[in-house]
Amino acid sequence: MLNQYRIPKIYYLCSRKSNKPLTDKLMKVAIVGASGAVGQEFLRILDERNFPMDELLLFGSERSAGRKYNFKGKDIEVKLLKHDDAFKDVDIVFTSAGAGTSKEFAEDITKYGAVMIDNSSAFRMDDDVPLVVPECNAEDALNRPRGIIANPNCTTIMMVVVLQPLEKISHIKRIHVSSYQSASGAGAAAMQELQQQYKEIVETGEVKTIKKFPHQLAYNVIPQIDVFQPNGYTKEEMKMYNETRKIMHTDARCSAMCVRVSSLRSHSESVWIETEEPISVEQAQQAIAEAPGCTLVDDPTTLTYPMPLDTAGKDNVYVGRVRKDLASDKGLTFWLSGDQIRKGAALNAVQIAEYLIKVGNVK
Repeated sequence: MLNQYRIPKIYYLCSRKSNKPLTDKLMKVAIVGASGAVGQEFLRILDERNFPMDELLLFGSERSAGRKYNFKGKDIEVKLLKHDDAFKDVDIVFTSAGAGTSKEFAEDITKYGAVMIDNSSAFRMDDDVPLVVPECNAEDALNRPRGIIANPNCTTIMMVVVLQPLEKISHIKRIHVSSYQSASGAGAAAMQELQQQYKEIVETGEVKTIKKFPHQLAYNVIPQIDVFQPNGYTKEEMKMYNETRKIMHTDARCSAMCVRVSSLRSHSESVWIETEEPISVEQAQQAIAEAPGCTLVDDPTTLTYPMPLDTAGKDNVYVGRVRKDLASDKGLTFWLSGDQIRKGAALNAVQIAEYLIKVGNVK
């Protein structure tokens, strides 16, 4: 039964620990949206992983143009993003400036052969744009007719990293997931708003600042992320349905409930799956523990399980509370937590680039 579902063979870059360069060829790299939360994370990750480049360009809007950010001891000024030939000699461009910006500038970015790895929702479901999580489908990145690779939604990325090793044991037919998404998922300004709300509660007893969320987030949970669709699901929830199928090349159906919670950074998810054949808890735990990009943290006897406070700033997706589902003989349920800005965004994009460099698939 399993062989009818394509299981990728390439996983080796996803948990790279070495600081040795991937290649002797040095890249010219650009970041579009350098001043945002994800843009800043790109700078940290490229530095941490000793990404092979000899020049880094930063681009942004009129609001951020002129700012300077230090990278490897050198101050780099953010250039204004505009329609010109600024990307002519660039090899890889990481974009995280919103779907509208990505769509507007995609042709400028890619016309001279640069690989555009886009963190927005602009191209994710386009048939001629691969949607890639390296632990799952790295080789899809090799076929990019438009020169664009899409980075999936953060909640989808973290979930499929854990689903992939379980899919290898038995095909996953159905997925139910509730997400517990931190303020970081709405950007740096949203994180600041949450902190401001708690400050206002302490100082005045009431919240006055509500801009980034539809309701007060401090001391609250909001069962809505993104806009509602005609079927009653939100756009965020439909992303999890559609993106999971595209990334994993699967017919599995995913029903999601996405909730904003008042943690600052790192998303968590409660996941239930039903497989064609039963998977034991021990099988699942072993598969997750051995899978690239996953860390098993699962010991109920010592109250050990992943939490946002512990997973913030970490690269892997952390998994615990693995158990058989009481409602289905072929069901399994587990809890995961991971840093939305790292693996859910910037790190995944950098891992895609590392894979392309490793296999010699950059201009």
